[in-house]
Amino acid sequence: MSKSQKAIDAVVAQGILPLYFNPDEQVSLEILRAIHRAGIRAVEYTNRGDAAFNNFKKMVALRDQEMPDMLLGIGTIKTLQQAKDYVGAGADFMVSPGFVPEVAAYAIGSDIFYAPGCMTPTEIIAAENAGVKFIKLFPGNMLGPEFLSSIKEIFPKLLFMPTGGVDTTKENIEAWYKAGVCAVGMGSKLISKKLMEQKDYATIESASKEVLALIQSIKK
Repeated sequence: MSKSQKAIDAVVAQGILPLYFNPDEQVSLEILRAIHRAGIRAVEYTNRGDAAFNNFKKMVALRDQEMPDMLLGIGTIKTLQQAKDYVGAGADFMVSPGFVPEVAAYAIGSDIFYAPGCMTPTEIIAAENAGVKFIKLFPGNMLGPEFLSSIKEIFPKLLFMPTGGVDTTKENIEAWYKAGVCAVGMGSKLISKKLMEQKDYATIESASKEVLALIQSIKK
């Protein structure tokens, strides 16, 4: 199986892609441990601040040491250089807020799973024509499940994952799954600023466990 397919399968299997960033290296590492304990096996770390690259390298080292079954992705990739830097640092997959053609070409050429953010059918078509198989619908709360229901039939071969404003409630996640998503991206609604500030790793772990269980029950 190709490396990119393995990453896609991991995200689809757990039905959620948690994402977070914290400037504090130790907090970033402890959150990684907490979600791994909860059963998460693929996570997106967001390339959001000056500390992101160094933190990510430390996370890769920790993963290699303690949790070899965890796939570490990097989000907010906007340039080819960022993509190359993070893949060089050990990123297993990449996510963008928009569709970046040169990043798509690099990812496909390197057999790396790449999920570009798309908001319109035009962007989705451009990504599909470039060889992308997995679309991040962004921002999810602006588009809503109805948007996906309306366009899904035009893109029978693509996988969709909304990110941005996806709630941890059964109603919200179920609505997205009924519309045809393969997973949901979840950031601050799951790993909130408050929990990070309080270093409440136990709650991050239990919340992740709950959402995982909820998604498995919805998928049935």
